[in-house]
Amino acid sequence: MNSTVASGASDARAVSGRPASAPIACIVGPTAAGKSALAMALAEANGLAIVSADSRQLYRGFDVGTAKPTPDERARVPHYGLDVAEPTERYSAHRWAIDAESWCTTAAAAGTPPVIVGGTGLYVRAFVEPLDAVPALDADRRTALEPLLDAFDRTELQRWCERLDPARAHLGRTQQLRAVETALLHGTRLSDRLGQPRPPARPVRYLLVDPGPILATRIAERVHRMVANGFIEEIERLRRDIPPDAPAWNASGYGVVRAAVEGTITMAAAIERVVIETRQYAKRQRTWFRHQVPSALVTQVDPLDRDALATARAWWDRTGQGGAHTDGMTPGGHT
Repeated sequence: MNSTVASGASDARAVSGRPASAPIACIVGPTAAGKSALAMALAEANGLAIVSADSRQLYRGFDVGTAKPTPDERARVPHYGLDVAEPTERYSAHRWAIDAESWCTTAAAAGTPPVIVGGTGLYVRAFVEPLDAVPALDADRRTALEPLLDAFDRTELQRWCERLDPARAHLGRTQQLRAVETALLHGTRLSDRLGQPRPPARPVRYLLVDPGPILATRIAERVHRMVANGFIEEIERLRRDIPPDAPAWNASGYGVVRAAVEGTITMAAAIERVVIETRQYAKRQRTWFRHQVPSALVTQVDPLDRDALATARAWWDRTGQGGAHTDGMTPGGHT
């Protein structure tokens, strides 16, 4: 584990390669907004690396339907956080935050300052505002234990939890399962770990990318472009090797198109459903960023604006210099 994470330190120098006063740079926004393209342009212009904060792009083999950066894009700009997990693995925000610490340090050491880019708000928050010290569990051992715990009825699971971690025995099934897993696989009580003080929040500035009402159209266009680029063929290939209950199938669109491939619904209906699901997901993302990210830390940009890259470069320059003034009070920001 990275020593900075283990100690709970919040030294920005370790994750930015810039002065300790410089905030972490995060480019966020809803899916299909255009944040990846803008981040690519900014990274190429400034010699940066991109750390992906996308809970779907981290799975190997799930490429077309997650709009994963192409090999050419990865050759032009260093990317971290892609293809780091097997489709059958569970991957938490806590784990991502730990891994992102290492990726940012590696990128900075290579002379390419990192910028975090993605729409998974919980991942970004876990990095900026470290979560409670939940221990990482061995994936193989957890997979082996899962069928046994899933077979427990409510009474039996509660009895195990009362013995192993009584402080969490009154909670719901999901919390009880996590407590029992932690006790059996890590040898510690989750309730004890959660009682430890959290590390302080890191300084951060956000570039929020959102094209406004046209996003709905952009989503539909991207879904049809994915289909043209082999989305259906990708799913046909994946379903031969990846079990249907693998976490990676939860990525938007994959489950419904797999159902069409298996013949339970028509492909036309599946594609229409993917568009609807993606729009609903984008709406939830917008709501999350609106309520969870302080507006004073945000510079908003329309990627279709002809000055979008200039706005992004000015934002990066301010962030890289330590963010001495409030972005929300500068042109392009909002309060």
